[in-house]
Amino acid sequence: MQLLDLTLPTLAENLALDEALLEEAEAGGEAADVLRLWESSEVGVVIGRASKVDEEVDREACRRLGVSVHRRTSGGAAVLVGPGCLMYSVVLAYQRHPPLRIINEAHRHVLGALCAALRSVAPGVEAAGTSDLILEGRKFSGNSLRCKRDHLLYHGTLLYDFPLDRISTCLRMPPRQPDYREGREHTSFVTNIPLTNRLLREAIAAGWPIEGERTEWPRRRTRELVETRYALDEWNLQR
Repeated sequence: MQLLDLTLPTLAENLALDEALLEEAEAGGEAADVLRLWESSEVGVVIGRASKVDEEVDREACRRLGVSVHRRTSGGAAVLVGPGCLMYSVVLAYQRHPPLRIINEAHRHVLGALCAALRSVAPGVEAAGTSDLILEGRKFSGNSLRCKRDHLLYHGTLLYDFPLDRISTCLRMPPRQPDYREGREHTSFVTNIPLTNRLLREAIAAGWPIEGERTEWPRRRTRELVETRYALDEWNLQR
């Protein structure tokens, strides 16, 4: 596995790069699995591929606060990202990890690796629901996936120093909730994992079999995806 520690200037570019990495792997452009770490410099809402914007996002509050709304290529519900929220992505080949073709196994594999890595610096981290990570019953990480023929993209959020009050301002209660949430509002449901950016990055990287750092990335395809999808309201705000 190669490590790509790369944050692009805009949220649209960062979301596009995740999809471009998956497409590149499918096309046979890169043989190694990849772990990417990044952190958006802008606060933005990222909704799932099939999300209905007005069900999950308070668009008026977002407009008032200058918070952009973007749609990702994977499923799941809306999240709020920005400084204080480390993002990670892994692209994995089914050939090297055959059980990942089963969705539940994919969740178990990736979340298991994350839990094991984080427990070394934050004891008590657990997986909960379908694809959450929690600490003392409160969520600090939401995750989603996109499956292709030969590869999987699994990515998510890791809140560590995020202004949590903004979440309830920008996001509505999700239409689908895990049982362990027990109807809690955002303010009593989410938390920051008490780690610095450096410790969090080091722990995540240590949880995967990193063999070297990657310097090249699919620039042209990332740019094309931004221009044809991620920068367009037709994609981001489709109903």
